[in-house]
Amino acid sequence: MTDLTNLPRYDAAQTYDWNYAHAPEPVEVDVPAVRGAWDFCGLKVASPLGVAAGPLLNGRWVRYYASLGFDVLTYKTVRSVERACYAMPNLVPVDTSPLAGGQMAGGEASVPAAATMGRTWAVSFGMPSKAPEVWRADVEETRKLLPREKVLVVSVVATEQPGWTIDDMAADYARCAQWAVESGADAVETNFSCPNVCTSDGQLYQQPADAARCAAAVREAIGRTPYVVKVGHIRNAEEAAALTAAIGPFVDGLAMTNSVAAPVRAADGTLLFDGAPRGICGAAILEASLAQTRMVRQVVTQRYLREAVKPAALVGVGGAFSAEDVRRYLVAGAASVHLATAVMVEPGVALAIRAGW
Repeated sequence: MTDLTNLPRYDAAQTYDWNYAHAPEPVEVDVPAVRGAWDFCGLKVASPLGVAAGPLLNGRWVRYYASLGFDVLTYKTVRSVERACYAMPNLVPVDTSPLAGGQMAGGEASVPAAATMGRTWAVSFGMPSKAPEVWRADVEETRKLLPREKVLVVSVVATEQPGWTIDDMAADYARCAQWAVESGADAVETNFSCPNVCTSDGQLYQQPADAARCAAAVREAIGRTPYVVKVGHIRNAEEAAALTAAIGPFVDGLAMTNSVAAPVRAADGTLLFDGAPRGICGAAILEASLAQTRMVRQVVTQRYLREAVKPAALVGVGGAFSAEDVRRYLVAGAASVHLATAVMVEPGVALAIRAGW
């Protein structure tokens, strides 16, 4: 059996491409069962535990974390064109202890970088992607090798070109989503939120009408395949109501929260990343993400009661590290809970959560 004390993990000291090429192989471990009946957007699964798109760079990373007790695996966001990763550093530890309760609330002027890696970091990848022929072949092979009871989600994003209209953006989202399904994806996620890019693909969730155009195009392209939209930090119920009303007719689920953005300040006071905000991920966004889950659950439930419209399933993302964190997400209204930072810091986290269920 595998030694769980020193499991392979993403090496923040190495490049994205190095980590892509050095993905670990699946391991043999005893995976504790989780009681209850669970599903992901209508697909039966053995637990509510999943991995968000960030850590799963390719099929070998997918199969590695599947072997460690995760049941929904989200292939890192891919594009219709090849896109290089941002220059290092891609993961910068931050210190949120000066904040109330050590938690991000949104709107922070900046957060200080930390000297050592902990459970919260600033993420700066820029949604890189291998060429379509590479990722499509990899998704196809991954689905064949992945145990049938595991759900493979492929996250996609459009790649805006000069002069594009929203219809061009929608067509690119739809193209990538269709390719994902043709390659064997059990479900598709469209990333409508990335705080590390400045183009409209990163802020689409803040534009409900445009988000609806893209979601409608994706739905038409993928038919009845389960479809999830990943969104970022939503500030209030009015914004949540506008977004969910716009995309609700087309989606099966909403995944949130894709980080809380803030500039990162070095020890000498200068701002990293040329002063541009970066997504803060990990333990320090747990409370904000839980609050958003509760808020959106209330919004979609109220719409259901008014209009008899089936509410989208909620996927809790952000800051979960323990069985108690997962429980809190489920109580808040999430149907599934997907981890990202935790799996990169503690690869065996799902086994610990299952053991403490």
